[in-house]
Amino acid sequence: MRILFLADVYGAPGVSAIESKLRLLRAELELDCVVINAENAADGVGLTPKLAERLLAAGADCLTLGNHLWRRKEIGPYLIEAERVVRPANLLDKLPGRGLQVVTASNGQQVAVINLLGSFTMEPAQSMFSVVDGLLDEAHRSTPIVLVDVHAEATSEKVAMGWHLAGRATAVIGTHTHVQTSDARVLPGGTAYITDAGMTGPHDSVIGAKKELSLRRFLLQQPQRLEPASEDVRLEGVLMTCDDDGRATSIEAFRRNA
Repeated sequence: MRILFLADVYGAPGVSAIESKLRLLRAELELDCVVINAENAADGVGLTPKLAERLLAAGADCLTLGNHLWRRKEIGPYLIEAERVVRPANLLDKLPGRGLQVVTASNGQQVAVINLLGSFTMEPAQSMFSVVDGLLDEAHRSTPIVLVDVHAEATSEKVAMGWHLAGRATAVIGTHTHVQTSDARVLPGGTAYITDAGMTGPHDSVIGAKKELSLRRFLLQQPQRLEPASEDVRLEGVLMTCDDDGRATSIEAFRRNA
C-alpha cells in the first residue's frame, strides 16, 4: 500500500497547491491513501468546513488537525458529523469530533488515522501517552494499518511517541513546526517515523507567514497579526509503503514545488 502524508497546509497558497497538484500526484505516485494535516488552512490558523470540503474534494482521504482547532467557531458543528476529519484525541471527550477515524483507501483497504496533541507549549486535556494505547487497540479492531499524527512542538515528545508505538503503528508522523526534519526512517517492528513532515505552503516566509510581519514580533516585541506569504510554494510530507499487516516497508521525505 502506498500512502502520502502531506504536512501542515498553510493558508490559501497551501490549499491552492493541494487543489492543483494532488490529483496528478495520486496518479503519478500510484497512491492508495492521502492524509493531510489541515491545521493551518484558514489563513494560517485553523480550518473551516468549506476549506475542509475543498481539500477532501481535491483528493484527500482524511484530514488531521492540531492546536489551532478551535480558532474557527464554525468547525465545532462540522466535526460532529465529519467522518474524514480527525481532531486531537487527548482533548476533552465531550468536545465535538473524534480523535480516531477509519477511512477507506482507493484500493479498498481500511486505514485508521489517530491525531494527538503534544504537551509542551500546548494545552491538551491529558497527556497523549495516556490515551494512545486505548486508541491503538480500538483502531486495530478495524484494521492493521494505523497512522498517527503527533502534532507537537517538542522533538523529544515526538521521538518518544515513535519509540512507544514502534512495531504497533504503521506510521508515527510529527507535525506542527513547519520545518521538515531529515530523520525519516522505519523503526524496529515496521513503524515509519519522521519528527516533522514539514509544511505545504509558502516557504519564502517565516513558517508560512510574511517575513516582515513575523520580524516585527521579534524586533518590537509586540503582538502582530500574521498573514500568509505567497512565494516559493511547495508540497511537503512523507511517502510511505506498508504491507497488508500494517508494517511499514519504506518512508521517504517528500517535497514538490507547486
